[in-house]
Parts: sequence; C-alpha cells; structure tokens
Amino acid sequence: MKTEWTIPRTLSRHKSANVRKKRPKDLVYGLLFASPVLLGYLIFVIIPIFVTIFLSFTKYNVGKPPEFIGLDNYKNLFSGADPFFYPAVKATVYYVGVSVPLGIILSFFAAILLNQNIRGRTIFRSIFYLPVIIPLAASSMVWLWLLQPDFGIVNYALQTLHLPTSKWLGETASVIPTLILFSFWTLGNTIVIFLAGLQGIPSHLYEAIEIDGGNSFHKLIYVTIPMSSPIIFFNTVIAFINGFQTFVQPAVMTQGGPSNASLLYVLYLFNEGFKFSRMGSASSISVLLFLVVIVFTVVLFAFSKSLVYYEGQGSKK
Repeated sequence: MKTEWTIPRTLSRHKSANVRKKRPKDLVYGLLFASPVLLGYLIFVIIPIFVTIFLSFTKYNVGKPPEFIGLDNYKNLFSGADPFFYPAVKATVYYVGVSVPLGIILSFFAAILLNQNIRGRTIFRSIFYLPVIIPLAASSMVWLWLLQPDFGIVNYALQTLHLPTSKWLGETASVIPTLILFSFWTLGNTIVIFLAGLQGIPSHLYEAIEIDGGNSFHKLIYVTIPMSSPIIFFNTVIAFINGFQTFVQPAVMTQGGPSNASLLYVLYLFNEGFKFSRMGSASSISVLLFLVVIVFTVVLFAFSKSLVYYEGQGSKK
C-alpha cells in the first residue's frame, strides 16, 4: 500500500505569506548594503557619461557656459578641420593593431615557460611580474633615458656589439615601434592570468596525448590552446580596451612627437580638453572612443562564440 505525504494547505499558505513578507524587507536591506557601490557607480560613471554626451553637442570652454552647437564638433573631426584627429586615429590603430596581438602571443608563451617544472621558476615569475609594481610614469622616465639616441645605454650596447643603432623615440618611423616594445615591459598581469588558466588544465588530458603518441606540439594544439581559449579571449578584450586608452607612455616619453607621429588618441583627447580648454570638442572625442570600444568589444564577443571553447559546452547540445 503506497502512502503519499502532502503538506496541509493552511501550512503552505502560512509559509508563502511569510515569504512574501520577508521579500520586501530583504530587498530593502540588500539595497541598503549595496547603496555605497550603487551611488558611487551612479555618481562617478553613469552621470559623467550622460554629461559628456551632452557636452559633445556644445561649444564649451572652461570659464564660459556651454553653448549648444549640434553636430558641429563631430563635423570638425570627420571633415579634417581638426588637423590632429586623423593622425591620432592612425597612430592609435597602428599601436593597438600591433602591440595587442604580439603582447598576447608573448604573454601566452611566457606563461607556458613559467608553468614548467624547472628550478627557480618562482624567481623567474617574480622577475616577469616585477615591472607591473613599478609606476608606469617612473618606468617611462627610466626607459626614456635608456633609449636616448646619443648617450643612452641601449645604443651604447648596440655599438659595443657592432650592431646598428636607432634614434628610437626621435624619429617618426621608429617612435610607434619603440612604444610597442615598451608595452611588452608591462605584460606581467597578462602573464599571471594566463599562468592561472594553464594551471587549471586537467593533467589527464596531457596524459591521453602521450598515450596516443603525441608530442609537445600536439599537446599545445589540441589541449593547451583550446582549454586556454576563454583566458585568451578575456586577455584579448582587456588588452584591446587598455590599448585604446594608452596615455602615460606617449605623454611622458614623446608628448605626441615627433611630428604628431605618437599622438595617441587619449593623449589627443587630453590635449584638447586640458591643454587647449576645449571641453566640448574633447567630449565629442571621448564619445567616439566610447563607441569604438563598445563596438569592438561586441565584435570580439560575436567571434568568440565559434572560437572559444568552454568546458562542458558539448554536453549541452
């Protein structure tokens, strides 16, 4: 004989009524505890975004009230009336398009090497991460001195080895490649994230490759890269966003020179807003940067659906 246990209706109604009473109170407490973060995000992120969008349609110089001018700021940028806009876009695309892919590749293989079971690997990991601790402005000043064409240590070492020297930051053809080389100095954070992802790969996958007669190349292609693809995607998105926002290096090392060859976009934005006090034009420049970053991120996420492997996704199909 089968016995069925049922909850009395009065008891279930009593419990549901208590749940309804608790929910508004829990919501109030939750919002109360989250209010510092929510208010900070509202005051320092959401409101400034809308204010910047509004100011981009105005002629606003510091000390004078904003004057609404419609799309004139954007027309000046795209029509070439502002002679610095297209050089800044060209320099930024060059810098980001080269530094980000190379930085991701170098960071990934550096993390693979640092993940090997070798003597002193803790010291090597510390050496790779150490430049991140140093303030970027201080590192820029040090490398500015090292790369001096006349008395810099780098050119002196090249002369000693009978190798050709360079003017580095002093020539239009070499200034962006030099900034790209310097960007590799601060890859420590990316390497650490890759290293954490590599340590999370199950060892039995590598053992399966060995049983099938595979070598290190097969492990890299069929295990390491697919299992690390979410980390690669994350680092790529962050690197592109940070690349578009690069400011300290050109501001300290080149001030946009020579001949505006290293005038990256955020340095151009800074000059327009705080050097020339044209806040309306600077706002339109920042809005364009905001849109570019959003569109680029959306495109990367669209491509990630077919390129990024997430563990367990095959079982859902």
